[in-house]
Amino acid sequence: MHDSNWPRLAIDIGGTFTDTVLVDANGRIAATTKTPTTLENPTLGALAGAEIVLAAAGIEWAHVSGFIHGTTLATNALIERRGAVVATVTTEGFRDILEIAYERRYSQYDINLVKPDLIVPRARAFTIGGRMNAAGAALDPLDESAIPGLIDEIRASGADAVAVCLLHAYANPSHELRLRDVLSAALPDLVISLSHEVSPEAREFDRLSTTIANAYIQPQMARYLADFQARFATSGLTCPILMMTAGGGMTTVETAARLPIRLVESGPAGGAILAARLAAETGDRMY
Repeated sequence: MHDSNWPRLAIDIGGTFTDTVLVDANGRIAATTKTPTTLENPTLGALAGAEIVLAAAGIEWAHVSGFIHGTTLATNALIERRGAVVATVTTEGFRDILEIAYERRYSQYDINLVKPDLIVPRARAFTIGGRMNAAGAALDPLDESAIPGLIDEIRASGADAVAVCLLHAYANPSHELRLRDVLSAALPDLVISLSHEVSPEAREFDRLSTTIANAYIQPQMARYLADFQARFATSGLTCPILMMTAGGGMTTVETAARLPIRLVESGPAGGAILAARLAAETGDRMY
């Protein structure tokens, strides 16, 4: 266990700079630094910043009792389109959820409208038989006989990750869980995102889009977080690392590696929390 009176460390990795802050047991800032973000491996810049503030405050790694990490890497991977090759698996008859979307045109009178390229083209959109209703009751069982063919299609597509979004899985995820088990057994290197875990909400387009985004950045973020955690542990850190989320809370590295979509836009969320804290301390009103 860690003494709650020991100092805490916070590191935020941006696209240009990495900011590091060490606070003492009383919550006062003990040391800060700004180091260039090392784009080839952002962990290296974060480690450099941590070593600078610990040395400035005369603190040993083992005495750090808390560590919060924020990063724009998940956001940047989406914006810069540097994610994995993703396939989708939806309920039979719902192959075109992504292309149909809301059936609305964002430029209603443009007859030459060209939509942005999709992360998952139709060629990598697959389906499986079986259906749940909105109450979570199985109307049709999962089509187990079609699974070997589905596995062959995913393998042939060259996908690194798959987003599984079956109808009403938020009400009953059993079909998604079964599909995950058989896909994992047949394709052990495939990264699998399930919609009922990523976004357990009604409305198929929203849930599928979020699950695709999660699958798109998951391999990259999982590798990054594993390396980040391992390098800091090797340096002597013994406390858990908590990740800043877009909801303004924190989560474990393990959860963040599985659901990295929760890290997207976590930076602005952290800024809003800081602004609220400063306003409360200074007595300023927030509008």
